[in-house]
Amino acid sequence: MTIAWRSNQAKWLQIANVIKDRIRNGTYRVDEPVASEHMIVQEFGVSRPTARKVLVRLREEGVVYAVRGLGTFARSPENWETADS
Repeated sequence: MTIAWRSNQAKWLQIANVIKDRIRNGTYRVDEPVASEHMIVQEFGVSRPTARKVLVRLREEGVVYAVRGLGTFARSPENWETADS
């Protein structure tokens, strides 16, 4: 999935959806690290606060979980707490 920079949908939401898709298709495996803030900034060309918002939103939805000092990890889609976007 690519980011539509001229879309009316917020960029952070589009990036969050890309990460969800990567978890679903196995690019990010369950209990394995997902993209860090720095990686999101590099890959998508967004600011660090935008990258942080992506990860915060994914944690709120139960898509990922954070381990202090280790990073952010993927949860199984069956364990996600909210409906898919």
